[in-house]
Amino acid sequence: MSPLEAIILGVVQGLTEFIPVSSSGHLVLTQWLFSRSVDHLYIQALDFGTTIALIIYFWPKLRELFQRIFYHHDYRLARNIIITCIPAGLTGLMLADYIQASTVLLHPFVVALMLAAVGFLMIISDKLPTKSKKATGSDLSPRRAAVIGFAQMFALIPGVSRSGSTIIASRVMGLNSRAAAEYSFMVAIPIMLGLLAKLLIKPSDRLYLAQNSDVVIIGNIAAFFSAIVAIHFVLSYLSKHGLALFGWYRVILALIVMAVLLIQ
Repeated sequence: MSPLEAIILGVVQGLTEFIPVSSSGHLVLTQWLFSRSVDHLYIQALDFGTTIALIIYFWPKLRELFQRIFYHHDYRLARNIIITCIPAGLTGLMLADYIQASTVLLHPFVVALMLAAVGFLMIISDKLPTKSKKATGSDLSPRRAAVIGFAQMFALIPGVSRSGSTIIASRVMGLNSRAAAEYSFMVAIPIMLGLLAKLLIKPSDRLYLAQNSDVVIIGNIAAFFSAIVAIHFVLSYLSKHGLALFGWYRVILALIVMAVLLIQ
């Protein structure tokens, strides 16, 4: 992999990890355009940059969360985050290797199909009511947090989008678009830290990181800065708008990919 490809993949990962258009789907499509096989370890390694960006951006809210727990004994948000993380975490441990080896799920047509399907759901979700303009992740009941967690499980399929699935589910559970995005990003932190821990624990994965340290570092730098931009953009945009723009983008991209596949 050339440094230029590493930068492109890093930018794609950083932008699409938090903009709800599916980072895994875009990376599959990007590598397909490069006429390369999908390097899942490299894609996973780019999460170092995006995770650090997320923690830095949300550090004030993380500090507030710890203060709620240790000083005010308010465990509601922490409880909901844990509940939401459990379904996707367990499913990822059991099925991640199978999905990464699946030629069917990683086919560009399947990615396009998932982009379109979730895109339609995003467009529809803008019509949903909210519990309250001030409702946050703390206001979710354990049952509603679990529903969001089960929705997040589908993000293991390339093209679905982890942030997209959790934001849509949070909207269905009554949060407004901005609060849904914030909750989605807070939930992403333990999920992404778990994925990185798995990457560092496995000896073969550590060897891969060491052997490809140059492109891994370059890609993560690109992913970090593009992720900061993406997080700020999504939160600012969803403060005033809904998900329809992202939904239409997904649908149009899916149609383009399907058209190219039919022409080939």
